[in-house]
Amino acid sequence: MTVDAHHHVWDLSVRDQDWITGPELQPLRRNFTVADLEPEARAAGVDRTVLVQTITVAEETPEFLALARDSALVGGVVGWTDLTRPDVADELARLGELPGGACLRGIRHQVQGEPDPAWLLRPEVRRGLAAVAAAGLAYDLLVLPHQLPACAEITAALPELTFVLDHLGKPPIASGELEPWAGRVRALAAQPNTVCKLSGMVTEADLAKWTADDLRPYADTVLDAFGPGRLMFGSDWPVCTLAATYGQVRDLADTLTDGLSDHERAEVLEGTATRVYRL
Repeated sequence: MTVDAHHHVWDLSVRDQDWITGPELQPLRRNFTVADLEPEARAAGVDRTVLVQTITVAEETPEFLALARDSALVGGVVGWTDLTRPDVADELARLGELPGGACLRGIRHQVQGEPDPAWLLRPEVRRGLAAVAAAGLAYDLLVLPHQLPACAEITAALPELTFVLDHLGKPPIASGELEPWAGRVRALAAQPNTVCKLSGMVTEADLAKWTADDLRPYADTVLDAFGPGRLMFGSDWPVCTLAATYGQVRDLADTLTDGLSDHERAEVLEGTATRVYRL
């Protein structure tokens, strides 16, 4: 069995995805549904998934929770709420009481879009993150390499909260550079309350001609830093379709973990996500 710990859906007739701009992203300007994903996931041996927020709109999370409630595939939701609102604890409780609220497993914010590299360290954000921990949820970190030092600092300050690094912290795979990303991601991994998603790699590489060898140094870095017990597979579908099919991304996870034992690979493909997101 395999858990896909990171995918999205959207319906452009419900609301726009304003991040889908420019010719390179044009293939994503259509609807993507769980019904579209399901046959591809099943064919790849994926039997459970985690649906992750896409935009900072409060209405999206209740919609995703209702979708998860009615889906045999989606096992959990990483939603969004404004961490800086003074009543964030009440809002998290409200989300948990909605239809499908039991499927809420985490919260995420597009920190990568925040101009302040220390946004996570702001007092009002830290207060919100403490509320996420108190609610029994995880927090997904969507950040760029220059924001990783703040991630290491906040994870050390909130040991009661499990932080999940999305997409390896978006290393510069296309350029082939490892540093300073690698050193920063190792510093983050030194905090025991952190895990990492083996996801989003093909779209950080050269979209047209990436190979597994291009990605391996980055996968090896996080495998060594976090270990298989703190690493989880995610497809990043449908964003991944800019560079690969769902099946190719799933096969890539096997290729990049080919040096692991069966037990270690099972941790990456199922165990870590099952524990962290309580699937």
